[in-house]
Amino acid sequence: MSFLKNLFGKKEAEPVTLSYAEFWDWFSKNEKEFFKTVSGRDNIERDFFAKIGPKLGEIQSGFYFVTGMFDTNTVELILTPDGVIKNIFAIEELVDAAPKLDGWKFTALKPATNSKDFGIEMEGLKFNFDNLSFFPVTSADFPDKIDLTVVYDYFTEENRRVITNAIYIFLDNFLGELDSVTIIDFLTVTGKDDIREELIPIEKLKDYLIWREKEFVEKYEGLRHSTENDSYAALEATLHDGSPLIAIINTDVLGWDKKASHPWIVTVDIPFDGGNNGMPDNATYELLNQIEDELIAELKDADGYLNIGRQTAESKREIYFACKEFRKPPKVLNEIIKKHNTAIKISYDIYKDKYWQSFTHFEPR
Repeated sequence: MSFLKNLFGKKEAEPVTLSYAEFWDWFSKNEKEFFKTVSGRDNIERDFFAKIGPKLGEIQSGFYFVTGMFDTNTVELILTPDGVIKNIFAIEELVDAAPKLDGWKFTALKPATNSKDFGIEMEGLKFNFDNLSFFPVTSADFPDKIDLTVVYDYFTEENRRVITNAIYIFLDNFLGELDSVTIIDFLTVTGKDDIREELIPIEKLKDYLIWREKEFVEKYEGLRHSTENDSYAALEATLHDGSPLIAIINTDVLGWDKKASHPWIVTVDIPFDGGNNGMPDNATYELLNQIEDELIAELKDADGYLNIGRQTAESKREIYFACKEFRKPPKVLNEIIKKHNTAIKISYDIYKDKYWQSFTHFEPR
């Protein structure tokens, strides 16, 4: 794989303007010229990157690609969200919609490498199986958390940023992008000085993660929580500027001892004109409740999506979900954003937090 091109730095999802079918129709009409450009490596920046990048941006921002020769007669186009969880589903859907074209291979997310000689180089530093190792960091309080420390033989504090970036790229390509961004919960990068733990060769990391993921799935597979009879608490506070904070929180689910079964946290942010001491007026209040109802209707507890509650303060409503998986929530939210885009701005984030530490401030002291 020869060429890497990142074209969009913006991470927020935006309403779709170009359909998957329309993109692939455009691509099919140009694919012979694209094949000639990539295979010949002739003016690839002008004749391929500069054309496909903006077209992908018409579908959704945050789409990236890698391209090069898969074999002598085949160009591979790998589409990637560059580690952004909320865009994985759209990348997969786009590739699923791709036509069969002679001479082309379309791949969703950067695949794992099986090369025994795999390695990368960044700013004169080499990263490979000979100079990388790891050890797991375990905790009795968080037994399901996959917390890793990666050790680089030539680590220095001055080069921490470069080394850390390089190791993330190494893992993306060694493990495959999907496993790299969804299985590992926390990663630290360091050198060999003062390490007392037994170091494990980095080539054994795949086997370690397969074992941990299998153990996790067996422990929590099929587990659901019904919120129908749960108790909710209304919490009120006064902020430093004297304005109110009001939260409605599911206190029963916050006390649940199987939180790790729903490890993906979705936080929805809806800012509004808070002239009323940071609180919504009646019309805005109704709209906020409507949006929340639409989310709850699509993200049902029986399907693995738990509504933790909401918070309103400082001219913003936040809505919280804990989810078993990460693909459906962004798809639902993109549609809701598109529906309400002219009336109110909605943004969201999705990230992994197996023990719901994001919500500890709502728990009783």
